[in-house]
Amino acid sequence: MRRTLLALGIAGALAIGGCGIGGGDTAASENAASDVADAAVALQQVGFETGLADDPSPAADAGSGDAPRKTLRKYLRRNTLHGEVTIQTKKQGAKTVVVQRGSVTAVAADKITVKSTDGFTLTWAYGEKLRVVQDKKTVEKSAIKSGAEIGIAGLKDGDANNARLIAIK
Repeated sequence: MRRTLLALGIAGALAIGGCGIGGGDTAASENAASDVADAAVALQQVGFETGLADDPSPAADAGSGDAPRKTLRKYLRRNTLHGEVTIQTKKQGAKTVVVQRGSVTAVAADKITVKSTDGFTLTWAYGEKLRVVQDKKTVEKSAIKSGAEIGIAGLKDGDANNARLIAIK
């Protein structure tokens, strides 16, 4: 599970970081440098040293070697809307993990549709061993209502997204 969360964090950082290229504009150059720093931290987490992952934020100077990772996690917690990452597992080979944050737009007996704030919409099937949590406690699937703010994660199987975990805000 920890490897999956790290992989999701890395994917989110790469997606959020983007590959901005600034023209002569100072603000654009600063944004591009910030984007590269986020991507550099993500690459560092998977073992690639670029020399660009030095984070000038106070958290990085806290004396902990884990500070860039904590900074990345904090950034991702607040800003990730949706994404997917493929990870290699020992037992099952490659698996694609999907994650989304947004509002429930439709609920059915076997599926749920979620819309993120950027307009991205995805329909999820309820996967095996689905767990639904609210206030850090397991609740019934019936607690999911249209309009609720949720975080959802699961596995991609072909074109289907199978929800394994839903967190209701």
